[in-house]
Amino acid sequence: MTYLLLGVLSALVATNQPAAVTNTNLAAQTSVPAVTVPDPNDPVEKEYKQLMIDDDAALAEVDTWIRDNNAFAEKGGGAPANVLNDRIKARYAPVRKAYEDFLQRHPDHVRAHLAFGSFLNDIKEEEAAKEQWEKARQLDPKNPAAWNDLANYYGHNGPMTNAFAYYAKASELNPQEPLYYRNLAGVVSLFRKEAMAYYKLDVPQVFRKAVSLYQQAFKLDPGNFELASDLAQTYYGLRPFPTDEVLGAWTNALKIAGTDIERQGVYLHLVRIDTYASRFADAHRCLDMATNEFYADLRKHLTQNLADWESKGTNAAPAK
Repeated sequence: MTYLLLGVLSALVATNQPAAVTNTNLAAQTSVPAVTVPDPNDPVEKEYKQLMIDDDAALAEVDTWIRDNNAFAEKGGGAPANVLNDRIKARYAPVRKAYEDFLQRHPDHVRAHLAFGSFLNDIKEEEAAKEQWEKARQLDPKNPAAWNDLANYYGHNGPMTNAFAYYAKASELNPQEPLYYRNLAGVVSLFRKEAMAYYKLDVPQVFRKAVSLYQQAFKLDPGNFELASDLAQTYYGLRPFPTDEVLGAWTNALKIAGTDIERQGVYLHLVRIDTYASRFADAHRCLDMATNEFYADLRKHLTQNLADWESKGTNAAPAK
């Protein structure tokens, strides 16, 4: 089996809901700052909370507009892109101004800088978001959320050395937060050449480091299916291929799968692994469990692949 074919399989066997498939190997998750509980009666705190409410409301409303417009467009309707964009900008404008006014009056409010940065990032203004997160980091160098959010920026824009260092700093400051280990694992496995140079490791060692980081995250968040899936898929990069380890990882993912799509996605990963391990009876059993039409094309491909390997009576490890 070629590397390309396995890459296609990894893309197709998405174990998230089909309407929301994401690549969590790419760092993109901002964090909620860990802080002491403020006085809810503090006027500044009340104003800050209202900012959060307005922020969430604006983003949710725009998401609805986009979904509705896409649905109308599929039927030949929908607003032109420039009209919708102008409407979206107008909806975001008062929220942005509210953040700016608040921070002008409370320039040392770390959580507001973090939140404003997240808002700006959500509306695709990454450079402006970085400025807010950097300000938060300077105000409170021991706040792990600021380091994580900046690492997200560097993970998308470089340099990757900053992403590695900043995620590590976030996990050092809060070693009980699984998100930081997960984000670092994602960039280590995705940007392998940079990780090799930064950590002075070879390719197998880089994958093993990513596995170790995902394992740390999973220990802290053992009910997280997407995290379990990330961990299991990272094993594909190891050589020699650790059949028992990856089967164990996918078995763990199967135990916590919350939807039929997630479960059947896991079964299809197990089909591939059992096929290459010459466990053909197990492969057939897992294949029979994946009946959802979402996976019809992939199931057809795996059925043929299984038949081919059975006829050869041989096996080979899946490739990354």
